[in-house]
Amino acid sequence: QVHMEESGGGLVQPGGSLRLSCAAPEDSFSTYVISWFRRGPRKEREFVAGISRTEVITKYADSVKGRFTISRDNTQPIVYLQMNNLKPEDSAVYFCASSRFSGYVSFDTDDYSGWGQGTQVTVSS
Repeated sequence: QVHMEESGGGLVQPGGSLRLSCAAPEDSFSTYVISWFRRGPRKEREFVAGISRTEVITKYADSVKGRFTISRDNTQPIVYLQMNNLKPEDSAVYFCASSRFSGYVSFDTDDYSGWGQGTQVTVSS
């Protein structure tokens, strides 16, 4: 199975910004929903944001609405997560994955596959 590849994480101060990238296999990218999840210290993996193939459907966790924006570049198989006004509680390993659905953004990790190794985001002063 081909896996996603996440990048763009790092250390940033509270209020700062980062842009994460998810390089996806062409077949997953063109057909299915791609979503970002995160796993903080001593926490379960949780949904952050997801986007449908045509960008018509986007969904966000309540905790990131208004601060994070998910988008996809249809000229190359990449999905971005722009994170603004970062908070310490956003610190986590961020993952992207491909859904088994094409027009429905699921919050359930069981609906996704192709998980990458993740990229660490640390928000600290």
